[in-house]
Order: sequence, then C-alpha cells, then structure tokens
Amino acid sequence: MYRIAPSILSADFARLGEEVRAVVAAGADLIHFDVMDNHYVPNLTVGPLVCEALRPVTDVPIDVHLMVKPVDRIIPDFAKAGANMISFHPEASEHVDRTIQVIKDHGCKAGLAFNPATPLTYLDHVLDKLDFILIMSVNPGYGGQSFIPEALNKLRAVRRRIAGSGRDIWLEVDGGVKTDNIADIAQAGADTFIAGSAIFSSPDYAATLREMRGRLAQVRP
Repeated sequence: MYRIAPSILSADFARLGEEVRAVVAAGADLIHFDVMDNHYVPNLTVGPLVCEALRPVTDVPIDVHLMVKPVDRIIPDFAKAGANMISFHPEASEHVDRTIQVIKDHGCKAGLAFNPATPLTYLDHVLDKLDFILIMSVNPGYGGQSFIPEALNKLRAVRRRIAGSGRDIWLEVDGGVKTDNIADIAQAGADTFIAGSAIFSSPDYAATLREMRGRLAQVRP
C-alpha cells in the first residue's frame, strides 16, 4: 500500500488550516510536519502549537519529523499536541533506544530518520522497535531541493532489512519527490512519499495527487 504525505513546509502559512483541508480533500493520506530548530539544521520552522492548532482541522494522521537537537524534551509536547507519528535523527539523540521508547510511551508510532550520509548501522540495534523509517533524499533544512539519486540505493538496502525482519515497517522518503520520479522511488522500496513543493506549488492538488497515484499504480512489486 502506498501513502502520500504532503509536507506543510511548502504550504501557504497565511492559510495553513485551509491548505491542510484542501490537500486532505484532494486525497492526502497523512500530513507531514518538518520541525527544524536552526541548530541541528539551518532553518527554523514550526513547533507544537502549530500541530495543536491543526489537529482539529483533519482526522488523517499527523507525521512529525523532528530535526531538532536535543530531541527528547520536545517529544511529549508534540504527542500532546496531536501527533500520531514521530521520527528523529540518531545524531540528535544521546540514547537512540531511549528516545524511541519515549515516543512509544507517549502513544505515538516511532520512526528513525537518516540523512544522506548517515549510515544504516543504527538499524542493527533498533529495527525491532521501529514502526517506520524515514530516508532523506535531500540534505535537511530547506524545501524545494532536488532528489539525490544515491537515496535509491539506500532505500533498497532498507527494504531488504525490513523484509528480513518480517515486520510491517513503513519506509518513508522525503526530499525532491515529484510526479516524474515517484515510480522509480517506489520501485526502490519506498511505500510512503513525502512531497512538499510538488504538491503545494501545483495549481490543482487533486490532479497532482491523482497523477502521483497513477504513476505508483504502474510499479511492479
């Protein structure tokens, strides 16, 4: 099953509630939050108050990607604000296993996010505890970047690990996902596609999502 998660990083912040309603009505499966702290990554975006404000706007899951350091302190705030899924970067945690447990203790699904140059060896120790894995196909910090082709190999490697585990772990990809490359990304093993500018910069959200799903429908298992 494929899922598409529009990232509000590329939405019109002056009309954020309307934008969320619009993409959900257009067929979005999740709403993705890119949370940046101008410390771990060179940008500053949204906090728990925005999540809390948007939670009543939609019933679809809110997927929060924490690009903050340190990370443990902010997890309970996002869980309380209505997040359903929370991912973090291993470099932002002093104790990765503990941070995963903090997420789960607050009732959210736990994910681990990997930058383009972050090794997958962290999965050797925590794969059995994860609900999803997020592969960054750009360097984190800004929207609108181009997809890094090497991410396809990383997706294939993670997909093999997931298959070997026998567990139902989602594999997300974030960065440069567009209609013209989404099929190749799916073929590499991704099942959840985070797209920002490709959706929010298009004149017709529903048409863009339909085109993405049409491309995904052509992917051979």
